[in-house]
Amino acid sequence: MKTLLLNKEEVSRLISNREVIEAVENAYKAFNSGQVEQPEYLSIHMPAPRGEIDFKLGYYKVNETISMKASSGGFANNPASFGLPTGMGTIILFDARSCALICVMDGSLITGLRTGASGAVSVKALARKNASKITSIGTGNQARMQIRAINEVMKIDEIYAWSRTAEKLAKYKADIESEFGIPVIITETKKEAVEQADVLITTTRGVGAPVEAAWVKPGTHIVAIGTDQFGKQELEPEIFRNAKIVVDSLAQCSEKGETWHPLNHDIITSDDIHGEIGEILLGRKPGREHEDEVTIFDSTGMAIQDITTADRIYQNAIAQNVGTHFEFFS
Repeated sequence: MKTLLLNKEEVSRLISNREVIEAVENAYKAFNSGQVEQPEYLSIHMPAPRGEIDFKLGYYKVNETISMKASSGGFANNPASFGLPTGMGTIILFDARSCALICVMDGSLITGLRTGASGAVSVKALARKNASKITSIGTGNQARMQIRAINEVMKIDEIYAWSRTAEKLAKYKADIESEFGIPVIITETKKEAVEQADVLITTTRGVGAPVEAAWVKPGTHIVAIGTDQFGKQELEPEIFRNAKIVVDSLAQCSEKGETWHPLNHDIITSDDIHGEIGEILLGRKPGREHEDEVTIFDSTGMAIQDITTADRIYQNAIAQNVGTHFEFFS
């Protein structure tokens, strides 16, 4: 049998944002339909100044595919020392019927795409229908991915942006306005940006002072992306007290996500968590129920998102004859 190898450029040509959003919706539904086996993911934190590497593994019963993804981040010295990005990813796919290796692909783009798509899926399910203003706390790569995906499901009139670094803010403004033609308003304070939000996106990797509850206006939908490990935080726990809390995985978010903080401070109990987003997409639980409701989507990322996205890329590659084949067994 032959194994397919796909590099980052090939991966980028093989899938669209709309396909990724569909793949992530399917992932969430599958997770809440007993179609997924997904062990707890593992992390290795490297000595400073290096960052971390995470390993996510899953089995999707519908298409008999197993995936394993290694994803690193926070390696600030990589560009200067090794000529490499600060974060990288690799995904390997196995045919679950034989456990044969069918594909090795760059995973760095997939992680960004499917995480961006998760925000878009939550906006469809939980944001107000007349929402038009987005606030981005954080202006890195994932902040851009969120806009690219959410732009597919929502008409964005304005984006308010805040970052600790003026240079990053200026580049984000130039990039977003050039790509989408959407005006980006840079604010002097985080508070000023948050107060404008219909949809609030936090992508700061869980560092810095958290968004305060008093800044969040009624009806805001919050897409909490940056907290995916114990010790990270982007939101003041008090925000959760009267909000509708939706998570990708209850087990993960209660232990490693933003939701851990209000649980730890006894602001909420597990019974106060409305549910997993797959339950809403399947119609088992309601999404937004009134205009003034503050909704929170806490996303830690799941292996099943990688599987459904990577499998779509693999199938597209086979259909379009893209990539390089090699053989382990002859």
